[in-house]
Amino acid sequence: MKIFLDTSVLLAAAGSSSGASRAIFDFGLDPRWELVTSLYCVEEVNRNLGKLPGSATGEWRARLQPRLMIVRETLVHDRPLLFIKTKDKPILLTALAEQCDVLLTLDRQDFLDFLDTSVYRLWVRTPASFLAYERDQGRLAI
Repeated sequence: MKIFLDTSVLLAAAGSSSGASRAIFDFGLDPRWELVTSLYCVEEVNRNLGKLPGSATGEWRARLQPRLMIVRETLVHDRPLLFIKTKDKPILLTALAEQCDVLLTLDRQDFLDFLDTSVYRLWVRTPASFLAYERDQGRLAI
């Protein structure tokens, strides 16, 4: 399963050793899960790490970033996509282009219309709702 992580999830995982965002990385040790993000998200994380507790930078660089497949952004799609939030459109387009199964975000404002729905077979979920869904499907023991 290919799981795209947006900046909000990456920052939450770096900033806290508990919570659903960090659990994605813990469960992501399973070789059936491929954790994907974009260069744009990595750059955003690096710009915002200073706003988090001091240990966040070390966690990000030593434990989290090495577990990610980092891809270039995709800015076009071969099908129509109605998405008003210009700054987050590359996130959705990149996840679609990489053929991810799910896009995880904590950005409820910009992704509100997409949360817990599918966009061209790409599910958009929060880390907590994704983990709950996987547990309910019998694919996770938490």
